[in-house]
Amino acid sequence: MKKSLIALAVLTASGISFAQSSVTLFGVVDAAYAKGTGSLTDKTQLKNSGHNSSRFGVRGTEDLGGGLKASFWLEAGVNNDDGSGSGTNNNNQTIPGADPVINARNQGLTFNRRSTVSLEGSFGEVRLGRDYTPQFWTETAFDPFGTNGVGTNIAFNKGGNTGVRASNSIGYLSPSFSGVKVWVQTYMGENASNAAAKAGDGNAIRVSYDAGPLSLAYATSSTKVSAGVNNDTSNIGASYDFGVIKLMAQANKTKVDGAADIDGYVVGATAPLGSGYARIALSETDKAGNKSNLTAIGYVYGLSKRTDLYATYARVTNKGTNTAALNGATTGAGMSSSGYDFGIKHAF
Repeated sequence: MKKSLIALAVLTASGISFAQSSVTLFGVVDAAYAKGTGSLTDKTQLKNSGHNSSRFGVRGTEDLGGGLKASFWLEAGVNNDDGSGSGTNNNNQTIPGADPVINARNQGLTFNRRSTVSLEGSFGEVRLGRDYTPQFWTETAFDPFGTNGVGTNIAFNKGGNTGVRASNSIGYLSPSFSGVKVWVQTYMGENASNAAAKAGDGNAIRVSYDAGPLSLAYATSSTKVSAGVNNDTSNIGASYDFGVIKLMAQANKTKVDGAADIDGYVVGATAPLGSGYARIALSETDKAGNKSNLTAIGYVYGLSKRTDLYATYARVTNKGTNTAALNGATTGAGMSSSGYDFGIKHAF
């Protein structure tokens, strides 16, 4: 309530007129001392987002009556280790000869994490703008490390430019039908009508089931990369919370036309321990017999409901031509790498 009133006062003072029933400022600031070692080079750094992704956002909701409401969500990634904003991918495409992320780390805040407007009711929610992709939501929900930090699933984010988020998206999120929910999304590369490739266009769907301690989900997506080349990604995940321990597992597959399939999985658990919780995960990625296997273990200590201390240690072993390394280190083909994070996360 306090945050909502502060936001209301700021916007009113700036002369902005709005009709939201509520406006809330929110965010996370996360920083970690991180070390990575490899057979070629080591690296030590202060990085952000070792436990949760650092961010700054504002969201609001207007009650339209009759069970209908409108809402907005603007959320920016923050690199709090150096004070820069996070870059965004304009149209889900890779620019030839350039990094697919536009203007990364050299500009102010961009609402690269989420930038949506929604209409919600008993029918569900229709959401427009830049948003998470359905297949990513399964990846992060069934990873004990939440796809953050040195312990992240080694098979994470094989979906190309829309592996995590998609720009120019239209999504529908259904209400729950006895625990079953459906999330359908389409996104556009905003190509000219005579463009052959339709790069950046795609579709995705996620079906989930939640009943008490049990969660299940399946998601799949297809994104056009270039003429005749699609990136198709699918995954399936499950978790069960026994109270004393929560077990989870997930498997994924990526198919890119003209390239070998990429298969991956993660299995792990979280468990309450003292004033926090422990987590452990084993994950693997495999492309044509070239494999990387990651083992990670960590502990999160709660100082309060909003502030945590955390520590994570991970080690990756490679087979074949793979050179996966941790926390910025580099290692040779078939060699190993290790890394650790010590950090603090504060949410507001």
